[in-house]
Amino acid sequence: MTSASAVSAAAVCLASALTACGAGGGSGGGYTAVGAAGGTTPTPAQPTGSVTLVPLDGAAGGTGSGNGTGDTSTMTQGSATTGPAADSPSRPSGSASPSSRRGGTRQRPGDSTAPNSPSPGTTSPATASPAALTWSAPTHEATDKRWCEKVTVAFRNSGGTAVRSGSVTLGTHIIDLLGIDWATIRTTETLPAPIAADSGKNATWTVCVDDWRVPLGMHIETRVMTVDWS
Repeated sequence: MTSASAVSAAAVCLASALTACGAGGGSGGGYTAVGAAGGTTPTPAQPTGSVTLVPLDGAAGGTGSGNGTGDTSTMTQGSATTGPAADSPSRPSGSASPSSRRGGTRQRPGDSTAPNSPSPGTTSPATASPAALTWSAPTHEATDKRWCEKVTVAFRNSGGTAVRSGSVTLGTHIIDLLGIDWATIRTTETLPAPIAADSGKNATWTVCVDDWRVPLGMHIETRVMTVDWS
């Protein structure tokens, strides 16, 4: 046997021995040890400079620094999702863009109520009715002088607005024993205002005429002639 044949035979035997020693107790295949036994896992070489990543679909990728692990799947995926299509979901055709909704309120479909319109079921307040003044016939009360008497008149405002002011014109009749009206003397008095809406007031005045107009046996009788009010 030559020297070359002896070296080849020794190498084959050594490889067979190493393979047999690496085989496990199971039915699986064996393995061949690579590197020194009990040694630490070798650290991959760190790339320096810029690394260009090319996505699987062949599109040009971004440029960045290497992460030192040699795993390009994560960065390749990130490069593939970069672009306008990945920033926002696609919008259906015909939908309004956000900018078209600015600058005012939009009326909802079916809402027919106009802005600043009264709510359904509400009515405007009714306008108050004007004042409506009425008065009674005067009542008379004699005094210790036959040419004077006390006169009381009742006033009633049945309207919706107060009576603010006014005047009352009284006519005092001079009557003899036979009931003949010899003269009428007019006097003006102040209306007892204000008279509130839907309320009333009474007024009493002492009315006198000249004493010589009422000789013995005659009397006076005062009646309401006109009332001016506002």
